[in-house]
Amino acid sequence: MRNWAGNYHYRAERLHQPSSLDELREIVAAAPRIRVLGSRHSFNAIADSDELVSLAGLPADVVVEQGSVSFGAGLTYGDLAKALEPHGVALANFASLPHISVAGAVATATHGSGDANGNLATAVAGLELMTSNGETVTATRGDAEFDGFVVNLGALGAVTRITLDVEPAYEIRQHVFEGLPWPALFEHFDEITAAGYSVSVFTRWGDDVDQVWIKARETEPVRDELFGARAATVDRHPILGFDTANVTPQLGRPGPWWDRLAHFRMGFTPSAGDELQSEYFVARAHAIGAIEALRGLSDRMRPLIQVAEIRTTAADRLWLSPQYEQDTVQFHFTWRVEPEAVLDVLRHVEAALAPFAARPHWGKLFIARPRYEKLPDFIRLVERLDPRGAFRNRWLDSHVLGRG
Repeated sequence: MRNWAGNYHYRAERLHQPSSLDELREIVAAAPRIRVLGSRHSFNAIADSDELVSLAGLPADVVVEQGSVSFGAGLTYGDLAKALEPHGVALANFASLPHISVAGAVATATHGSGDANGNLATAVAGLELMTSNGETVTATRGDAEFDGFVVNLGALGAVTRITLDVEPAYEIRQHVFEGLPWPALFEHFDEITAAGYSVSVFTRWGDDVDQVWIKARETEPVRDELFGARAATVDRHPILGFDTANVTPQLGRPGPWWDRLAHFRMGFTPSAGDELQSEYFVARAHAIGAIEALRGLSDRMRPLIQVAEIRTTAADRLWLSPQYEQDTVQFHFTWRVEPEAVLDVLRHVEAALAPFAARPHWGKLFIARPRYEKLPDFIRLVERLDPRGAFRNRWLDSHVLGRG
């Protein structure tokens, strides 16, 4: 079995698919080493182990209450959006791919974007997880260690239920601008990222910025120009030349939050998976310096890059979040499937971003071990909840927990 992109082959010999919590408890308690497998959208070995367990067969049991929704942790964002629609409520932020699992996105602090928006994990109000001894542990926002439970990298146990904040449903309009000059991006960076509820800058590191996608709520003003960039007159794919059948509608056509905040439509596979991904986060204050540093690598990146995305996210207090106590700008890279060449380029990317203390996305390709202020506290939490190390693996030991 391989991951979504096909670049990683899982070494696990068994995949468990329980249909109840009692089955899951028996599986977890008996396994010497086990990891939870989500939608397989990780690009490294974070989710691998001797045995794997999928929670997709557990009951969804979606319960919408005042200001929150709780559900079984096997749901994807797309399935959750469908369940919320009849209740007239929405999430404040949404995955760019509705096909990924909520639990996996939360566990790795996966993005989402917008100057005032936290990453997807910041919507979590509560978690239930099953530890390696079969005990159910709950964590609720406000608890002393809650901020350590949320972005857990799957190291604390199997998350079985999640509670997220919700708000009244809203509509989004999406506009695309093309051919933004780099000097305009540098001069007006703050204005551009504030031009909508969520803004994505797409580039192949050429002479100009290729596209700027602005996703605006229905109450926000609509721009008719963007500092010299021209408004697109047809729908665009983030990767120029790709079929637009699977992208969410643009040209200012209003639509539900879940069908505009995502880049890709729910009923379509976003691509064949023929890509590798990496992503790095730096403090917002270093945005222009980091962009200039990366542009210095244009000649190295351009032969391998399919597209890069620049976006922003608000600060939070989650221990292993890249946004811990800092607003960030992030650089997402979609690469061609040339693993050795990509790793070579990543060495140069990480060196260029090192002066800005860049942190990588936990589920994507990176090399250097990241530094987090609260990592010692997280390691103590892992040791307390999983003393026999059932949910550890070689990747966690070498990249996070300090062994190997």
